[in-house]
Amino acid sequence: MAELSLVAGLGNPGSSYARNRHNVGFMVLDLLSGRAADPAIWKKRFNGEITRFRIGNLDLLLLKPLTYMNLSGRSIARAASFYDLPADRIVVVHDDLDLPLGQIRVKQAGGAGGHHGMESILIELGTDAFCRVRIGIGRPGADSATDHVLSDFWAEEQDALESSLTRAADAVLSLLEDGPRAAMNRFNRRAAPADDEEG
Repeated sequence: MAELSLVAGLGNPGSSYARNRHNVGFMVLDLLSGRAADPAIWKKRFNGEITRFRIGNLDLLLLKPLTYMNLSGRSIARAASFYDLPADRIVVVHDDLDLPLGQIRVKQAGGAGGHHGMESILIELGTDAFCRVRIGIGRPGADSATDHVLSDFWAEEQDALESSLTRAADAVLSLLEDGPRAAMNRFNRRAAPADDEEG
């Protein structure tokens, strides 16, 4: 029998935030839920929206915390506690200012990197022993970091966005099927040869 895993995508609730850069975690969960054999049924539990289904041999819980980004850990800790899930069965998907748009990174353990949602998760879980899939949203230009993460993607960024969301969804499944090392070897590469710099 497949072990249950929790995949938490970070974002802010409400239609006004739906296409924000900060909400790529929610977007990846929507992609994953679309891969289920049957339509996903989302329920409100644990201060979030949650659905459960199988993909192949994986038994997945997808969770969108509805606490707003900076309190994401409360929702994730409640779900993890209810299902008695250890940290190594949790994957968090979130945006990352330090990666260019179009790039993703799989990471095992580590700090928050200045991401307030991740800070909340580390505090509430009391451990960093969970995996993350980081999705590049690029550094702001003249905007502040707050304005940047709460802005929508531009029309000319859509192709890079869609590609990175698909790769991030694939990375989540690879993490849970093949383990962190294999997933990092597969996905922690530049998205395109033309990329010259990493944040």
